[in-house]
Amino acid sequence: MKGELRGCDVVAVRPGEPDLVVVAELKQGFSLELLLQAADRLAVADEVWLAVAATRRGRDRDVRAHKLCRLLGLGLLAVTTRGAVEILVEAGPYRPRLNRRRRGLLLAEFTRRRGDPNRGGTPARRQLMTAYRQQALDLAAALRGGPRRPRDLRELAPDAGRILLRNVYGWFVHLGPGLYGLSGDGSTALGTWRTEDAAIAP
Repeated sequence: MKGELRGCDVVAVRPGEPDLVVVAELKQGFSLELLLQAADRLAVADEVWLAVAATRRGRDRDVRAHKLCRLLGLGLLAVTTRGAVEILVEAGPYRPRLNRRRRGLLLAEFTRRRGDPNRGGTPARRQLMTAYRQQALDLAAALRGGPRRPRDLRELAPDAGRILLRNVYGWFVHLGPGLYGLSGDGSTALGTWRTEDAAIAP
C-alpha cells in the first residue's frame, strides 16, 4: 500500500496479484467532488473505495448515497476518530433489484395513456394528463349531451363505472340509480383541458 501515488490518495496491490489494483480516495465528508474523483479512478483501478469520516446522521449514513455508490460500483468506508473502519458499501458491479410492482404500474400507465400529452421535465406542481384523467374527460364529453349510465360508456372508457362512482375531480353528478350527469366543474374542465386525441369537441 502506498499513499499519494500519481494523484490517488491511497493505492494498494494485493500480494501475489500485481494486476489487481485498489484505489482509495480520502475525504472528511461525502461530496460530489469525492464522487467525481472516484469516477475518474475507475479508469485505472479494479476497485475504488471512498473513505470518509464517520458520522451518526451525515451523508455517509444516507441510504441514497449508498445506492449511488452501488450504482457506480464504488465502495464506501466510514472511519472513526479512533481509526476504526466500517464498510458501508462493498465495491463491485451492482444491479438494483427490480421492483415489479412499480414497473407494472409504470407500464400500465404507459399502455393506457393515449398519445404524449405531457412535456418531459414538467414541474411537479403542475397537473399532468394521466390515463385516468383522459378517461374522465372522455366521460365528461359524453355526458355533455345528457345523463348516461356507466354500462353505456364502457366502450368509451373501460373504467367508466369506477370513475363515475369515485368522482375524484368532482366533474360528475349522481342523478339516480346508475345514472350520471355532468357538473359545472366538469363543463369547466372540458374547456380547460385540451389533448390532441381526446374525444372532446372544441
